[in-house]
Amino acid sequence: MPHFRQDDRNDRNGRGERDEPGRPAGHVRHQPQAPTRAQHLAPGAAIDAHHHDDHQIVHASRGVVGVTTRAGTWIAPANRAIWVPAGTVHAHQAHGAVELHTVGLPARANPLGLPGPAVLSVAPLLRELILAYTRDPEDGSPERARVRAVLLDQLRVSPQQPLHLPTPTAPQLRAVCALLRTDPADTRTLAALGREVGASDRTLSRLFRSDLGMTFPQWRTQLRLHHALVLLAEGTPVTAVAHRCGWSSASAFIEVFRRAFGYTPGSGAGGAPGPR
Repeated sequence: MPHFRQDDRNDRNGRGERDEPGRPAGHVRHQPQAPTRAQHLAPGAAIDAHHHDDHQIVHASRGVVGVTTRAGTWIAPANRAIWVPAGTVHAHQAHGAVELHTVGLPARANPLGLPGPAVLSVAPLLRELILAYTRDPEDGSPERARVRAVLLDQLRVSPQQPLHLPTPTAPQLRAVCALLRTDPADTRTLAALGREVGASDRTLSRLFRSDLGMTFPQWRTQLRLHHALVLLAEGTPVTAVAHRCGWSSASAFIEVFRRAFGYTPGSGAGGAPGPR
């Protein structure tokens, strides 16, 4: 995961502004035009922190892709895509072998009207449009222009999905979240975790809502789902994933996963599962 200083974040929408307070540690590449292309990423491959003057759609037709900003991580299997607004400092991470498709859109064309990153559902039609549009970026034909127009129409009606794992800023909350990131299967209560970091469960509960915009159980479930996607993309058996991510049984894990992603684990994590 790319390193971002904790005091670099400006707000909860995930934006990273250019040449202002709030820059990631180290050099951040400025690539003015967001590329439209298809490329293969090997398991574990990463694209370092950078930003564009354009919006970008990020979609993995195979494998799982994560996009990280100062505000957290958005993760998407093959029936999801990630919206990255213009100016957002972000990095990509491949989980499993990834066939990555990116679509750049001028900043003036914001079909979603969203100020920050988001995960979108990718129905079969939108998936095929993304694949077709990224197949030959140099194609300037009227046919490809029509594909782009329909692609934008489909983006406008694509539902957002709550697959964001926000990054905490409060020191005590960072300590709790670090414990759980180290071991997502940790079943301790918030009170027990609080005793380890020197904070009451009331304080931590308030911080989860004010700093991360979700409750402790919601954040832990998001963490476990993110970790599960990564393990599945690496070829880990479903039963082992359930155990390593803290579910009491494989069946309980499968049901939570199906509600979140629209398909059962193992039925298409590295391919193109049906839409939710």
